[in-house]
Amino acid sequence: MSSYIADNLKEISQKIQAGAEKSGRNTSDIVLIAVTKTVDEDKINEAIEHGVTDIGENKPQEIVRKFDNIIGNVRWHLIGSLQTNKVKYIIDKVDLIHSLDREGLAKEIDKRAKAAGKIMDCLVQINISNEDTKHGLDESEVEDFIRTVSSSCPNIRIRGLMAMAPFVEDPEESRIYFKKIKEISLKIENLNIQGVYMDYLSMGMSNDYEIALQEGSNMVRIGTAIFGNRNYAV
Repeated sequence: MSSYIADNLKEISQKIQAGAEKSGRNTSDIVLIAVTKTVDEDKINEAIEHGVTDIGENKPQEIVRKFDNIIGNVRWHLIGSLQTNKVKYIIDKVDLIHSLDREGLAKEIDKRAKAAGKIMDCLVQINISNEDTKHGLDESEVEDFIRTVSSSCPNIRIRGLMAMAPFVEDPEESRIYFKKIKEISLKIENLNIQGVYMDYLSMGMSNDYEIALQEGSNMVRIGTAIFGNRNYAV
């Protein structure tokens, strides 16, 4: 019997395919991250049964709480702001940290990754809309920050950029922000900084991922469109 999660994933898959085609890419080039904030493990496991391979959590404590109850070989993404004192709890669990945005955090990730015997893949978060409510670097800070991490944190591998456009009623208004992130990624890529790769652009959420895909995103973070509206106050 079909479920609303399966139906939602089917619809999203079709839209991802359309967005990929419009930007001259294959659907296989796009990573769908199911955002599981406030979602119970049974619903997450149901999504995995219907093809989800990557899940994203905003809070380290939620990764720790859910980690052992999730079925299958999934990739974990820490997509929310990360406090330095929480790095130790998730360093051995996550495959990609999307929210690297300050030197102190980079040093802590590097230290914990070294102790765990791994290279930690990270995305640099940019506050492209300059909103006070959002985390991330200013565009003007990005190059120097990436050079600093490259030269001083050997256990971090920068794999790309992450950003959130402002929430607007008309997703088309987000296009300018996604274009800008793509431009920044191309600029960084052309610098050929050691240990820095622009493999991933993590941008686009439930309300604007179709526009983000058209502008070069290859990681979309989708929660509501999969699991429905949730009570974030709990």
